[in-house]
Amino acid sequence: MSSLKRILVTGGAGFLGSHLCERLLDMGHDVICLDNFFTSQKSNVLHLLDNPNFELIRHDVTVPIFLEVDEIFNLACPAAPGHYQFNPIKTMKTSVMGAINMLGMAKRCRARILQASTSEIYGDPEIHPQPETYRGCVNTLGIRACYDEGKRAAETLFMDYHRHNGVDIRIIRIFNTYGPRMHPYDGRVISNFIRQALLGEDITIFGDGSQTRSFCYRDDLVEGMIRMMNSEEKGLTGPINIGNPHEFTIRQLAELILEMIDTKSKLVYRPLPMDDPTQRRPDITLARKHLNWKPTIELREGLQKTIDWFRSIKISDYRPPTPRY
Repeated sequence: MSSLKRILVTGGAGFLGSHLCERLLDMGHDVICLDNFFTSQKSNVLHLLDNPNFELIRHDVTVPIFLEVDEIFNLACPAAPGHYQFNPIKTMKTSVMGAINMLGMAKRCRARILQASTSEIYGDPEIHPQPETYRGCVNTLGIRACYDEGKRAAETLFMDYHRHNGVDIRIIRIFNTYGPRMHPYDGRVISNFIRQALLGEDITIFGDGSQTRSFCYRDDLVEGMIRMMNSEEKGLTGPINIGNPHEFTIRQLAELILEMIDTKSKLVYRPLPMDDPTQRRPDITLARKHLNWKPTIELREGLQKTIDWFRSIKISDYRPPTPRY
């Protein structure tokens, strides 16, 4: 096979997907970006439209589509709680039916396919840090279950297509990621804090701020994703955690952003939402071993790049995708 590949990226106009499309184009590939623009922005890929190797398709992954491709990166799904809880049934459909449709395409085209799974499949973990062998602690009846269980079901589908149909699969579990092109109203903690600080609004902390998260910069995450897709190690299907193992409390994050942005914002506290995880930190032993991957960008450096990008845009040009933000 030629080194030039035709690669489909579902959710390709999103925060991570658009950067992945850029990287793949820089590597010389033909890239098809598929997105329904529920939470993503056309502006994220506007600069790619003149590239003859780039194609943009407005389409929803819950509906079958027939394309001829060599590889598929399946990133399509709203990832922020306010967005995936806005229409939980559609969120579940996106994870499950989207996986079925993309796996069917991969089977027909004999394409390799990567599933962008999530650390949320671990739920509110009883093991810390979380290794891939941990099966998770998820409330199937909770308000986060549409996303958590949808992603878990997608992983099941990937493994069954691999075992029963020989589909060449890869599964990564993405931990909290941030960077330029985050939607200002995507509801993620970093974008919330930066937006509120730049606008001089109070910074909202849910709970007492002692819950922890691990934050991976966008470029590091995409590098890990590409290494997983390109690995030729026999039997390497994953799942493999991709995230930054350095752990911070939410209060530490808020205080760091207040330090980095000259603002009159103050910290205010609100009740912790249902099933919000108290800890989140990846064990990246497998990523180090099999992909020779580890994050290289520290939180302060990544935050500065993200803050600079937020300052370069007009926040009022963005609207909350759902009434929750």
